Amino acid sequence: MTSPHRKHRGIATQGLAAAWFRDHGFPYCTDTGPGRPGRDLLNLIGLAGEVKARAGFSPLAWIRQATATAAGDLPFVLFRCNGQGPKAVADWPVLLRLEDFTALVRAAGYGDPEAAAE
Repeated sequence: MTSPHRKHRGIATQGLAAAWFRDHGFPYCTDTGPGRPGRDLLNLIGLAGEVKARAGFSPLAWIRQATATAAGDLPFVLFRCNGQGPKAVADWPVLLRLEDFTALVRAAGYGDPEAAAE
């Protein structure tokens, strides 16, 4: 069973994540609040965010959860490690599937140009 402190930390983490996105180009981002199924962050058009504030590390389960609610959007997991307080939001890691990461960096112009279709 989750302790009240851990539950409060999770709720606070979702709020901090939503505030980060609002301050960085996604002005309508909100968090879903506690206990609501589906995505943890709303109004991130094209993105399906799952937020974690856990002592344990279960990346496969987390990315599967994000992917299950993605509905064609880019699934990602934002996680707050122990020792990362509210002032360290910019340092929280983000987890993506390799396929999604590769598509993202290719769209940003990284890598060799793809051969033209013949």
